[in-house]
Amino acid sequence: MVQKDLQWGKQFATMSDPWHFLFQISKKDFEGFKNLFHRFLQVKGPSVKWDKIHKPPEDLIHPYDKIKAQVLPDSVAASLNKLVVVKLNGGLGTSMGCKGPKSVISVRNENTFLDLTVHQIEHLNKTFNVDVPLVLMNSFNTDEDTKKILQKYTHHRVHIHTFNQSRYPRINKESLLPVAKDLGVHGDHGDAWYPPGHGDIYASFYNSGLLDQLIAAGKEYIFVSNIDNLGATVDLFILNHLMTQPKDKRCEFIMEVTDKTRADVKGGTLIQYDDKLRLLEIAQVPKAHVDEFKSVTKFKIFNTNNLWISLAAIKRLHEQNAMDMEIIVNPKTLDGGLNVIQLETAVGAAIKAFDNALGVNVPRSRFLPVKTSSDLLLVMSNLYSLDAGSLTMSKKREFPSTPHVKLGSSFTKVHDFLMRFESIPDMLELDHLTVSGDVTFGKNVSLKGTVIIIANHGDRIDIPAGAVLENKIVSGNLRILDH
Repeated sequence: MVQKDLQWGKQFATMSDPWHFLFQISKKDFEGFKNLFHRFLQVKGPSVKWDKIHKPPEDLIHPYDKIKAQVLPDSVAASLNKLVVVKLNGGLGTSMGCKGPKSVISVRNENTFLDLTVHQIEHLNKTFNVDVPLVLMNSFNTDEDTKKILQKYTHHRVHIHTFNQSRYPRINKESLLPVAKDLGVHGDHGDAWYPPGHGDIYASFYNSGLLDQLIAAGKEYIFVSNIDNLGATVDLFILNHLMTQPKDKRCEFIMEVTDKTRADVKGGTLIQYDDKLRLLEIAQVPKAHVDEFKSVTKFKIFNTNNLWISLAAIKRLHEQNAMDMEIIVNPKTLDGGLNVIQLETAVGAAIKAFDNALGVNVPRSRFLPVKTSSDLLLVMSNLYSLDAGSLTMSKKREFPSTPHVKLGSSFTKVHDFLMRFESIPDMLELDHLTVSGDVTFGKNVSLKGTVIIIANHGDRIDIPAGAVLENKIVSGNLRILDH
């Protein structure tokens, strides 16, 4: 272990000038990575002992219904003036076939994730006459493009700040040495670097100077969420709950959790461990207990990654080096076939370091991530209405759950997805949709109940304009030809 550290240090020490330059211009990144790598070498065995895991006490997971039953005080504007909204904006749209930051994909009425976020916060600022700023945590992958796009919001009533998460080198899985040969993040060596997960927010926020700047401006809490979670809007009831805790039990961290379904079995859950609330991720679970972890009966809630965190506490804990987030080892294979690992941390894993941390069990509507074209179909449909940047379930939908939608590989890329729908179908009465193969939809199609459409290899199915499919299985070959 010591030998590996020496080898790694020697590689850096004997690197040509660009590495020396990296050490100079990004000393904090270098130190951060070195600490993470050193911890990785020291870790042995699972980070949790299964017999020490307990269900969280009921008084630490507050039901949202009770919080919403409280009357909002006149001081809600004063509370908003102490809030900062932070969106995690480090991801690219490559998994959906798009170039550039994921946040600039159009998701509703030509509005991007970023547009909707700005509209939400601007609406808050105008309605309550407050100044809630928006902060974007970019990565080296998204920063340049995002800054260009932000110019369009100059005249909106939102102050927008950005900072960059760290840039760490990927590690050769066999030698445990960095694969980077130069500082470049584009071209041949572009895949030698990575942004180290959203747990890096604490260090990079602090290092950027923005944390101190916001504290000096009187801000007390951040509301952090993934930019692709369209359900993660500022909730005045949770904010009020946070601000009205007894002074001797001032809450420094709230994690929004929601009830687990079978689709969420891999999601991290809150547990009680060593008398502290703690986030348990599937990667930390010993193999013998993975099925138990996935059980909806034992672990009933999962982390939405909507988090409310004290700025002063972030500053204190960072300066004390007291965050201690578990390391996530993420294996990757580069285009040339080289097996590498990247070391990451998760923002929610720091919950155990904060005083008087709480979970709030929120409705499923606060967890509406758009990770795939199947998710995109849901949020573009008439299941949701759009108001001031926020999506809400249509009142015409008779039950609150969203349909289960599974679109095949022909729909993966956003461009291909859009080409296959002349208009988005009516889905108000849909329960389940599976589409596989070469399938297109005409205008004003209506889908109800369970609908399964399968075009076999070499076949094509065109669903005609105005078609109503209710509890139907369509397969084979169906072409609507112009004449």
